Amino acid sequence: MSREGSDARAGGGENIIAVGAGKGGVGKTTVAVNLALALARCGSRVGILDGDIYGPNVPIMLGLSATQLTTDGKRIVPAEKHGVQVVSMGFLTSDDAPVIWRGPMLHGAIQQFFRDVAWRDLDYLIVDMPPGTGDVALSLSQTVPVVGSIVVTTPQRVSLADTLRAVRMYQKLNITPIGLVENMSYYACPNCHHEADIFGHGGGEKLAEQMEVPFLGRLPVYQPIREGGDAGVPIVISEPGSSAGRAFMLAAERTAAQVSILAHKSAEANKGKIPLIPVR
Repeated sequence: MSREGSDARAGGGENIIAVGAGKGGVGKTTVAVNLALALARCGSRVGILDGDIYGPNVPIMLGLSATQLTTDGKRIVPAEKHGVQVVSMGFLTSDDAPVIWRGPMLHGAIQQFFRDVAWRDLDYLIVDMPPGTGDVALSLSQTVPVVGSIVVTTPQRVSLADTLRAVRMYQKLNITPIGLVENMSYYACPNCHHEADIFGHGGGEKLAEQMEVPFLGRLPVYQPIREGGDAGVPIVISEPGSSAGRAFMLAAERTAAQVSILAHKSAEANKGKIPLIPVR
C-alpha cells in the first residue's frame, strides 16, 4: 500500500502497533490498555488510540469516560492517564449514542486521529482495533507506517480459527505480526492455587508456532482484571506485582524486543537507500 502524499503521522512516534482480534469477546481492549500501561511503566512514552470506532471502551477502562478533548488552537490535545496519552471516539459521543458509519467515514476518522491530534514525542502508539477483518485495518495500513500487529486470542478452537484469519489479514496488508497473546489462558484458584484450563490449553501457542509468529505470553482469568477494567484502574496499575500484572509486563517486554528486531531488519533492508521525503 503506498503512503506517498500522506502527512498523517503520530507526533514523531515511529512504533505504531495495531492490537486486534479475529472475534469479539477475547479481551482485546483489556490487552491493549494494559500493554500500553506496561510499556509506560518500562519507561517508554506511550499513546493509545481507540480505533474501535463502534465500541470505544478505552475511556471506561482508563477511568476517563467523562473526559472531553480540548485543542491547542490547531490540533486535538490527547487526554492523559497514568502517563499514557489517549484519544478515543468515546470522548466525542455520548455513552448511549451508536456510531453508524460507512467505510469512507471510518477512513476519515482514522486519518483525523493521526493528522489532527497533537501526539507528543511517542515511542509507541498502541491502536486498539475493532474485532474482525474490516475497514479500519485497511484504513490504518493506508494511512500510517504500522510497525506491526498483535493479535489476541483465547485457547478454544472457535477463537483460534478467527485468529488465523486476522493474522492472514495483517500479512496481506503488509503489517508484520509482532506476535500472539493468549488471553483467558487458565484460571488460577486464589485459595488452592490450582490452575484450570477452562477454555482449553495451549491453543494460542500452538497456532503461533504453526504460523511462525512469536508467542508473547499467556494471560490468566483473574477477577481483578475485570474489576480493574470496570473501575478504570487496570491490573498493571492496581496489582503490578500479581501473576496477572507480571504476565502483562512480560508481554510488553517481549513486544518491545520484537519491535527492536523488526526495526533492525528494516534498517538492514533499507541500508544505502535514500529516505523518502514526504510530499506536502
